[in-house]
Amino acid sequence: MRQFLTFIKKEFSHVLRDRKTLLILFGLPVVQIIIFGFALSNEVKNAKIVVVDYAKDDVSRQIMNKIEASRYFELEKRSLAHHEVEAGFKEGQIKLAVVFPANFGADLLHFNRAQLQVIADASDPNLANTLTNYLSTIVMDYQLALNENQAVPLQIGTEVRMLYNPQLKGAHNFVPGVMALVLMLVCVMMTSISIVREKELGTMEILLVSPFKPVLVILSKAVPYLILSLVNVASILLLSVFVLDLPVKGSVLLLFAESTLFIITSLSLGLLISVRAQTQQTAMLISMMGMLLPTLLFSGFMFPIENMPKVLQYISNAVPAKWYYIIVKSIMIKGLSLSAIWKETLILFGITMFFLMVSLKNFKIRLA
Repeated sequence: MRQFLTFIKKEFSHVLRDRKTLLILFGLPVVQIIIFGFALSNEVKNAKIVVVDYAKDDVSRQIMNKIEASRYFELEKRSLAHHEVEAGFKEGQIKLAVVFPANFGADLLHFNRAQLQVIADASDPNLANTLTNYLSTIVMDYQLALNENQAVPLQIGTEVRMLYNPQLKGAHNFVPGVMALVLMLVCVMMTSISIVREKELGTMEILLVSPFKPVLVILSKAVPYLILSLVNVASILLLSVFVLDLPVKGSVLLLFAESTLFIITSLSLGLLISVRAQTQQTAMLISMMGMLLPTLLFSGFMFPIENMPKVLQYISNAVPAKWYYIIVKSIMIKGLSLSAIWKETLILFGITMFFLMVSLKNFKIRLA
């Protein structure tokens, strides 16, 4: 028994001396609880909406105040024209718009019925459904409060219009998300083990004494995966068009150009991991766990980024998949041109240059 306790004490000593093991044992649960408790929620909060008020009466103002007081919505502007609302949807600045027609309050009080219009960005059908349900509930609560002292009940109808995806097909949301996820994982994982494999097989010495410059060695590792990933993009688009009935509304050439940029971004990150890692197992683990969770959590594909705390929203800006996801939805679903996505394109380009420069700087031309 004493020997058994001695071995237990020895194992405790090994664990307590290993900082990496302690980090996994105690740090990982804390991080997961914080992320899953605060960041990941299907409940929508602080969604940006606008109000087009042609009525400008007491009833419309009271409904607007109830909307603004709700924690589900963040009122951007109160008075816009229809063409400004459309521009806001295209740029992704707003998720919902409420339109009060002229004489809204007068129709409600004199004819006991009035109609308002709700316009939602249905490129994410789940989000659009949730927001319209929240808004309808707020309007219904206001209607019930009005009818407490009314002999004849007043009725406020809501006409819902879904932009970009009137049939509320799920493919409009998951195809761009799957494209970002597949390209990120495949490119990073495949390239992350390329240079490490040369080190483990002992062939890196041959490459280093060859006339090739280090930059050419790195680029030669990335080019095959770039071509194969473009084939992946083509196959995903063909399946989405002919199987899922999701046509590309924008420029296919622009979509391929943006996909090429994102592939290069992912390859650059994979090369950086490959340069820094010492074994293929380590590189594989970093690329899988280090890229899968950020892509799922912070790209906006599965969980709305607006729901997350400000700190995590800032962190999401460093995830390349977030910007590519926005780009693909803008081109495929909304049919927008480069003028609408130049900001996201510039950010992806900057991230790519950063990864490439760090990879080249950390590439060792000597093994010892």
